[in-house]
Amino acid sequence: MYNVVIKEVKSIKDLKEFIFLPEKIHRNNKNWLPPLYSDEWIIFNPKKNKSFTYCDHIQLLAYINDKPVGRIMGLINNRYNDIKNEKNGRFCFIETINDPEVSHALIKSVENWARDKGMKKIVGPIAFSDKDPQGVQLTGFDYSGVLSAPNNAPYLAGLIEKEDYTKEVDLVEYVAKIPKELPEIYKKIFKRVSDREDISIIEFKTKKEIKPYILDVLQVMNDTYSHIYGFVPLTDREKQDFAKRYLPVLDPNFIKAVSINGDIAGFVIAMPDIADGLRRAKGRLFPFGFISILRSVRKSTNLLMLLGAIKEEYRGQGLDALMGGKILESATNSHMITLDSHLILEHNKRMRAEYERINGKIAKTFRIFKKEL
Repeated sequence: MYNVVIKEVKSIKDLKEFIFLPEKIHRNNKNWLPPLYSDEWIIFNPKKNKSFTYCDHIQLLAYINDKPVGRIMGLINNRYNDIKNEKNGRFCFIETINDPEVSHALIKSVENWARDKGMKKIVGPIAFSDKDPQGVQLTGFDYSGVLSAPNNAPYLAGLIEKEDYTKEVDLVEYVAKIPKELPEIYKKIFKRVSDREDISIIEFKTKKEIKPYILDVLQVMNDTYSHIYGFVPLTDREKQDFAKRYLPVLDPNFIKAVSINGDIAGFVIAMPDIADGLRRAKGRLFPFGFISILRSVRKSTNLLMLLGAIKEEYRGQGLDALMGGKILESATNSHMITLDSHLILEHNKRMRAEYERINGKIAKTFRIFKKEL
């Protein structure tokens, strides 16, 4: 018989335990992908992560016989709740050994915290916004994990369901072989759009060239993602922080934007999959981890799609085919073999159709759960 003890993260020592616990839980899982730990220290630092300015939070660790065996974070995104007129709490960054006593103690603690804060419902896993890992992976465990996506053990969904959670929404992840040439429908649209004098495709060769476009591109995301589940508009400061977080690992060749009469109308951002480098580096940049990560950027044959958006007033004009064609062209020139869609909401039929058009297949499914409090 044992007791599960729940402790709130209060000190730097506690936070270090919280951040590095997953690698202990997954030490025997060859497909588990460690996070970039330098990012983790930023994400969980209220002085550096501006999302904390509008979120209440609690971080908890579970112990058995003084040994850490689980973690969870509770969040109340007040900005999102105000925009959506909701009273929702969230749980996120949950990791636990395969023990229902541990998961029960963690989840119940966050439920009680959210209820005490006046919340009527709890959803999760979902963190500050949809740009953080969201959902629990349900299928596709034979596939490698990718950056900024859930990478949990197969038993986790069952542990959450034991606590009377049901489906809120599912997400899917496609994998496709990069076609050697564009599908015929792409060629026709590509030709028609390319001939328009008011449309310009913007491509980049250096990271320096990207910087003047960052705020405009992320504003397009703000304008077009308002309907997306879990999305919270970024402030200008958050846009800069977001850029700093990802720019070091982005390849300018895989960032495309399109303008209409000088107005940024849409964009797409992809990056080489750095999973192999992250594993070799064990998630650590130093002392030599950055070498493995940079090498994986150069050698990767899998292209990871991160973000894309088109302003509503410019949709249906073939801009998606134009940018998609340019991304596929760059991928072919860089000897990429496969393409990973990252997470797509199950009801986003427009985006799903783009991957199915190039014979993409669903490789993984994920679920965000809900429960009335």
